[in-house]
Amino acid sequence: MALPRSVVLVGMMASGKTTTGEAVARRLGWDFLDSDRQVEERAGRTVEEIWEAEGEAGFRHLEADALADAFESAGERPVVIAAAGGVVLDPRNRALLKEHPPVVWLRARPATLAGRAGTGAGRPLLDGDPAAALARLADERRPFYEEVAGVVVDVDDLRPDQVVDSILEGIGAR
Repeated sequence: MALPRSVVLVGMMASGKTTTGEAVARRLGWDFLDSDRQVEERAGRTVEEIWEAEGEAGFRHLEADALADAFESAGERPVVIAAAGGVVLDPRNRALLKEHPPVVWLRARPATLAGRAGTGAGRPLLDGDPAAALARLADERRPFYEEVAGVVVDVDDLRPDQVVDSILEGIGAR
């Protein structure tokens, strides 16, 4: 089985997309793109600053552009993409993700996410009560992650290297 030109990691904030994506890319010898970083580089501002200035709609627009550009770069060199947690909210993004398998959902329990996110500092959707916000967001987004993901890795009880191994096995790269 031939390897794909891209692997996309989706999941809630604090599920480990960036850390895992970097490790998967290293193992495969591929490039790595983090859509939040791409958005920040383009805008010249942090995600938090974008939310303050342009609101969620402005951020989501930049997020969609970053995803599309990431797939374009996969035509040049294979790439592992860590997609922003809310990228699945837009039906156009979900259609794009389904056109570029494999999509790997790093699934985590809300308690795991809350432990990793801490106070939620720098994460606009977590102001106030991060644990409650993460539980609500996880419930809202679950159907969308299920819709796009061809591979699901439950990360709660796995070490980072085990998550990477599970992804590589799931995409047929082991």
